[in-house]
This record gives sequence, C-alpha cells and structure tokens, in this order.
Amino acid sequence: MSNNAIVTLISRILLSILFIPAGFGKLTAIAGTAGYFASKGLPLPTVTAVIVGLVELLGGLAVLVGFQTRYAAVLLGLFTIGAALVGHLAPWDQANQINFFKNLAIAGGFFVLAQHGAGALSVDAKRG
Repeated sequence: MSNNAIVTLISRILLSILFIPAGFGKLTAIAGTAGYFASKGLPLPTVTAVIVGLVELLGGLAVLVGFQTRYAAVLLGLFTIGAALVGHLAPWDQANQINFFKNLAIAGGFFVLAQHGAGALSVDAKRG
C-alpha cells in the first residue's frame, strides 16, 4: 500500500466528515432547514432543504467510500461554492468572510480530488 493511497483516503475522510452529518442533520430537521433557507430567500425552501440534505449526505458518503468520486467531488465542490455565495458572502462581517474563504478552500480540495481520483483504497479502484 502506497503513501499516496493512504493520504488520498485520509483526504477523502477529512472532506466527507463535514458533509455527512450536515446532510443528515438537514434531512432530520427539514422544517428548521426550510425556515433558514426561506430567510435567505431561496425558492421552494422545503424542496431545497431536501435536495441540499441529499447532496451533502449522499455526496459525502460517495467521497468517503470512494464511489463515483470524481463526479461526487465536482458536485460537492460546486455546491460548496454555492453555499459560500448564499450563506457567507457578507464582506462587512469578518466571521462570515472567514467561512466564505473556508468554503472556497474546501471546494479547492474537492476539485483536486476530482482531478486526482479516489486512489487505490476506494470502491472506484475495486470496480475498475
């Protein structure tokens, strides 16, 4: 087993541990999530809450196990940029700006993963 395989696995774990519980939390508290999304002016807040929860949960699980990793990483990277723009774009608020740039950094990690692939310790490697 190469160091590259281990580092890629650890990277997938670190990227996914943010999204799996966030998605689960949204899906198990749809009303609260929909209320937050409504306050942000998002359309169809309940539908949006379900879609966002599923993207986070299923995308996070796909990255964790390394299944269809390139697609999941691109999806989550774009999703994270969207979340930064919707939830944290407030130049007057330093805390939100920090979260905005953290989201951009996370998206960068997903795009590197999309380019690199899931590595040897993944479902993708076992399938192909």
